[in-house]
Amino acid sequence: QVQLVESGGRSVQTGGSLTLSCLVSGYTTTNYAMAWFRQVPGKERDGVATIGGTGLTRTLVSVEGRFTISKDNAKNILYLQMNSLKPEDTAMYYCASRSPGAGGFSFREGDYTYWGQGTQVTVSI
Repeated sequence: QVQLVESGGRSVQTGGSLTLSCLVSGYTTTNYAMAWFRQVPGKERDGVATIGGTGLTRTLVSVEGRFTISKDNAKNILYLQMNSLKPEDTAMYYCASRSPGAGGFSFREGDYTYWGQGTQVTVSI
């Protein structure tokens, strides 16, 4: 059974840093495209950063230079390092994984099969 469990979300002040983790069980993360999404109440879930099976990454323009996605295949953990946090980064953050062989990185929510329960990040002024 595939399970994704996020952790690391909490309240921080503007300019602070956080590292989110997503522990994956049920398969090895090698060669799987994964991503971090975020959602605020009343809005759609948006892709923030994505990483392909080969390690290639893409980040949302608004977080470029501040957020870094990475994956430790030996530990089966997906990370999102977030620096210089802003109040507009406040959201529930979700990790997601595509099915095996489903393709490379993507910002499309519908391309992802497996999802975590989310971890809340709140950035105060």
